[in-house]
Amino acid sequence: MTDGFRKAWTEMVQPLFRRPPELQVAALCCRKGENGTEVLMITSRDTGRWVMPKGWLMDGKNAAEAACEEAWEEAGVKTANVSEAPVGVYHYEKRLDDGYVAPVEVQVYRVDVETLLDTYPESSERARLWLDPETAANRVDEPSLKELLLQL
Repeated sequence: MTDGFRKAWTEMVQPLFRRPPELQVAALCCRKGENGTEVLMITSRDTGRWVMPKGWLMDGKNAAEAACEEAWEEAGVKTANVSEAPVGVYHYEKRLDDGYVAPVEVQVYRVDVETLLDTYPESSERARLWLDPETAANRVDEPSLKELLLQL
């Protein structure tokens, strides 16, 4: 392949076939621990890897409210103060039911946890753990999420 053709292919043709990223929201659940800030991490239902509570936007809720709803459903966060603006974003690829891999941009909202319940909608499907930001960063797969956690 010539350099000119390769450049035209990668800069002009390939982008035409890419879908724009889907949008999700995540809750960066925080509390003050003995040694500083701790973040609440949960396991994903499919692979068991460590993630933050996250999901799709919801009708009737803004993005921050949807992040809080995900924190309740997936981690048991009952009451919290949430940032109205995202504190960061990260990207990953989500394998959909039809086998297609969709690029996803995740807007992250800081959620300062006041009340955490042991019984919540997905309590039997996930593990959860409070970790210092550095340990949490070492357990996640997404590089941009690692960076976000290390900024705490």
